[in-house]
Amino acid sequence: MAKAKTPSAADPSSAPNVAPEASPPESELLREPAELKYRRELEALRQNEADQAPAAWKLSPRSVLTYITGAKKPLKAKIDGKEVEVAITRKFFGDDSIVERSIVTLASERALLLVGDPGTGKSWLSEHLAAAISGTSLLTIQGTAGTTEEQIKYSWNIARIIAEGPKPENMIQSPCMLAMRAGKIFRFEEITRCVGDVQDALVSICSDKTIAVPELPDDPMVFARPGFNIIATANARDQGVNELSAALKRRFNYIHIPVVSDQKTEVEIVRTRSAELLERYKIPGRIEEPVLKLLTTVFREMRQGATGEGLSVQKPTTTLSTAEAIGVALDAAIHSRYFGTGTVGPEDIARNLIGSIVKEDLADLKVLKEYMSLVAKKRAASDPAWKLFHDAAVKVLSA
Repeated sequence: MAKAKTPSAADPSSAPNVAPEASPPESELLREPAELKYRRELEALRQNEADQAPAAWKLSPRSVLTYITGAKKPLKAKIDGKEVEVAITRKFFGDDSIVERSIVTLASERALLLVGDPGTGKSWLSEHLAAAISGTSLLTIQGTAGTTEEQIKYSWNIARIIAEGPKPENMIQSPCMLAMRAGKIFRFEEITRCVGDVQDALVSICSDKTIAVPELPDDPMVFARPGFNIIATANARDQGVNELSAALKRRFNYIHIPVVSDQKTEVEIVRTRSAELLERYKIPGRIEEPVLKLLTTVFREMRQGATGEGLSVQKPTTTLSTAEAIGVALDAAIHSRYFGTGTVGPEDIARNLIGSIVKEDLADLKVLKEYMSLVAKKRAASDPAWKLFHDAAVKVLSA
């Protein structure tokens, strides 16, 4: 059995680089992690908790679901010494059953794999699940072709090893090992970008909930505490690049996140996320509803290869995700703020559209031109907003 250890800097329960309260002040952060940005909501849910939470979970499964999908009414809570009402906002705009199944998986011993096209909100959902369940979303690694097994398990401080030999205090623990010791959620982003040998380092972690440390014969095993689990994400377009082994697949519960196809939902996502980003970058104002509808219409029609009138159009090779639409909305707002009138119009959308559609394949430029010629031009004859959009797009495309 592993020997009991006193808390140390390597233990997430006391480590300053893991505990949210030890993070820099929010004003100093370009992007706050979910547990900081939504601290008031998480605390309000905790104070109003009416159900029992699984071992080491900060909230019950029902409260985790409410945190991610939102509440109809504000919750009363005592925040920073004051009695306030806290609105629980919606974080994930997809099917609620996706969130429910994700929570159920994490409450079991099986790991969770979120699969979907780029920009469908896999990492966003992963972050919020970890924040609500563990109180931190920071125990994460980004999978790449250069990710090594040591980054998943542990490595050593070489200088101290040479001077003192292998000791527990000379170990550099991975986020995964830290999560195991603290009973928290470990996030593995883009798992299929890693080579198979590196992926298989997770097999024993998923099944036995242990990491072997043969360099420490007196204490050779690290055991996971209750509450530990893994959320991995994988892009559907990367399937087959470094496909998971059969052994690893069996240890994950797959949940596929589809591309948003409903325009009303997509408009809501773009409106909410762009408003948050505008606030972060201190850009005044907001993007009006007709402009948001025009933007999401262009993305949806080019993504599906068909217009609302039933006309077939070419699809670009680029994934026209909702995340890309949010990026266009933000760029348009920044452009309007510094180089325009300050009010985001259809022409601002058109000026910033090309960079999201035409990426590595210049043939997509022809696809965009065709859409402007066959679709936008026709609508411009009767709709002033589409005329502004069409005229600005043509000017950019002909430059």
